[in-house]
Amino acid sequence: MTSQSEIPSPLAVPSLAILGGGPGGYEAAIVAASLGSQVTIVERTGLGGSAVLTDVVPSKTLIATADAMTRMIDATDLGVRFDVDNGDSTPIMRADLKQVNDRVLRLAAEQSTDIRADLERRGVRIIFGSGRLLDNHTIEVSTAEGAETVTADAILLAVGAHPRELATAQPDGERILNWTQVYSLDEVPQELIVVGSGVTGAEFASAYNGLGSKVTLISSREQVLPGEDADAAQVLEDVFARRGLAVLARSRAAAVERVDDGVVVTLSDGREVSGTHCLVCVGSIPNTHDLGLGAAGVELSPSGHIKVDGVSRTTAPNVYAAGDCTGVLALASVAAMQGRIAVAHLLGDAVRPLKLKQVSSNIFTSPEIASVGVTEAEVESGQYQGDVIKLSLHTNARAKMRNFKDGFIKIIARRGSGTVIGGVVVGPGASELIFPIALAVTQKLNVDDVANTFTVYPSLSGSISEAARRLHVHM
Repeated sequence: MTSQSEIPSPLAVPSLAILGGGPGGYEAAIVAASLGSQVTIVERTGLGGSAVLTDVVPSKTLIATADAMTRMIDATDLGVRFDVDNGDSTPIMRADLKQVNDRVLRLAAEQSTDIRADLERRGVRIIFGSGRLLDNHTIEVSTAEGAETVTADAILLAVGAHPRELATAQPDGERILNWTQVYSLDEVPQELIVVGSGVTGAEFASAYNGLGSKVTLISSREQVLPGEDADAAQVLEDVFARRGLAVLARSRAAAVERVDDGVVVTLSDGREVSGTHCLVCVGSIPNTHDLGLGAAGVELSPSGHIKVDGVSRTTAPNVYAAGDCTGVLALASVAAMQGRIAVAHLLGDAVRPLKLKQVSSNIFTSPEIASVGVTEAEVESGQYQGDVIKLSLHTNARAKMRNFKDGFIKIIARRGSGTVIGGVVVGPGASELIFPIALAVTQKLNVDDVANTFTVYPSLSGSISEAARRLHVHM
């Protein structure tokens, strides 16, 4: 017989050290801790990273206020009247930006606190400080109390990114701003110039237009949201025009200068645009400088992003990476998935490599724009053989009842088989409505599967099943 002392002990679960506490880091920590790993997170500022503290949570909270104001303005078309005593029947509505921003920052701080409490409850050790790699198992951490060395079987890099700045448009936090600084404003900018018409620029332009600013959006491209669905971008541009938001297409900002009563943006062709404030949204830079990545064998792309494969591995053994620092897709959901995939691979759990065609994303403009899978442009270019159906929300009973004037449902199915391979939703709540299409894409459902699933009548989701029914004839 084998004595108790001779029974082999179970294999030890690999320990994990995580540099960065954003979605990629804290989601990985939750999964690793639940599987029995000893986990340490090194974070410079607060749990949640920029996604919670300076980017996603704050900006979408600000946008929620702007959306509420827009709905109130549009409510008059529904028969809602405001009792006012200002000599006429025009309601007076304004945003108290200090109160708005106080709420924004409070909610961000609360979310960060909740994440920290959850991690500590799971036994994750949290060190606040700046870390750099000594090798592929060791992180040197500088804290307020001094230096500390963290050693683990594996390391996950989730260090995020920061706003890209123009040498000729340096932010001062008062009149010239990047997207992390807008929450210090106490009053709605009278005339806001937004430089950059990508996702961040379009979202803030839409939000401040809703809050009451006179907004000018400077776009270097033919349309706003370059690279997104062309029909969706056109709807947004039409809404912008109707709401008085000016878009300067094919215009590039060369410099931004602060003057006594505001700012002047000089375009590359010499034109000047004046305003009270300027928000610069020209992309981001990964936080990969001076992290000791070379010493650990971690390779970077020419843009400074960490090279990773489908299961979040870097070029260094035992080192993974997740989030904006990888340059895969700058989405909190992708960062979180990359972190979870890394842990699954490290700990031998079931793992599915990241598939970008299954990633659903949303642009929180008004109206929202959500998409997943194959695009119509890819079908038109011949990369995919597909059929496309687009239904305007004008035909949807629920949209009419709620006075939703702008938007559509678009579904793309593989030609011949009818498998759903992509979709776009434009309209209020698109971030929620994209889910059934994303589910169909991920699970390779047929358009008949979608069409034959009951939806509530009346509902916006009814247009999803209707689009699927119309695609049936192409099969």
